[in-house]
Order: sequence, then structure tokens, then C-alpha cells
Amino acid sequence: MSVKDGWKGRFYEDFEVGDVYQHPLGRTISNTDNSWFTLLTQNTNPIHFDHHYAEQTDFGRPLVNSTFTLALVTGQSVNDLSQNVMANLGWTDIRLPNPVFEGDTIYSYSEVLEKRESGKRENVGIVTVKTYGYNQEGQVVIDYKRTFMVYKKEHAPSGRTDLFEKVHRENS
Repeated sequence: MSVKDGWKGRFYEDFEVGDVYQHPLGRTISNTDNSWFTLLTQNTNPIHFDHHYAEQTDFGRPLVNSTFTLALVTGQSVNDLSQNVMANLGWTDIRLPNPVFEGDTIYSYSEVLEKRESGKRENVGIVTVKTYGYNQEGQVVIDYKRTFMVYKKEHAPSGRTDLFEKVHRENS
């Protein structure tokens, strides 16, 4: 039996300006997701967790907390973009062109806009992407630019690989 490497994410060298990554997982947002995230973050706007109140608004139903949408779409992109990130540097130009409602399924993709060597750290590079989140009807519900520092291959921490090899040897 041979051990096959799993996906380890992209490193700085793997990014090319113009590349587009369709992130593999979608996520249907539940009432519980929206309520818990809203209350966890101490957002007191009842449009997110009070159905009676939300029915009286222009939307007629609860809106999903926009910071949940940002967190979800960012999370969907980790496998492709930032599995090997050293640090997030920022999110800019965040737009929410269409509302997100409980029951919507959100998908996403990202395009690489820029990459450059770090001026201060030789072990990482800096990558900027534009990410789009869209619903089951194909409507863009969020887009933003995100910049992060990502490890170069030869400088990435190897703790999980070393641990796997140790456990695999002991159990083979």
C-alpha cells in the first residue's frame, strides 16, 4: 500500500495573476446559523433573529447577517487560497449587492489579482484576490478584495506532515 498525499493548499509559488479558483463547497444557511452568529457577535438588529419584526420590513423575512456572509465565503476559499497563510492583511471593497436569506445556498470563486514578494519577510509572498459569493439563483451576494501573506513552499511549517509520518510508522 502506498500513502497518497492529500491536498495541502497553494503556496506563494502556485499563484498566478489571472487564475480563477471555483471553491468546491456550497453551504445552505439555516435559521440557527443566522441567529447564533448574530447573537454571538452581539448584533442587536432584530432583522436577523426576530421573524415577526423582519416580516414588517421591505424584505418580509429575516436577512442573514452580512458579517456571517463574509465569514462563510472567506471560509469557503481557504482550501484554495489560504490553507498555507501566515497572516491575513485585510479585506477591502466589500460589497453586498443582493440580500442573503435563511435557506439560501452560497457558493463562491476567487480570481488572483496581484502577487509580489514580501519586502520584509523572505519566507512569504503577498497575494491579493477578488472573491465573489453567489446564491443558488446565480446572484452575486458579496464580493471583496482580500490580501494575505502566504508561505513559500520551502518555508512552510511541516508539523502536521511530521506528525502523520510518526503516527503512520507506529501503526504500520
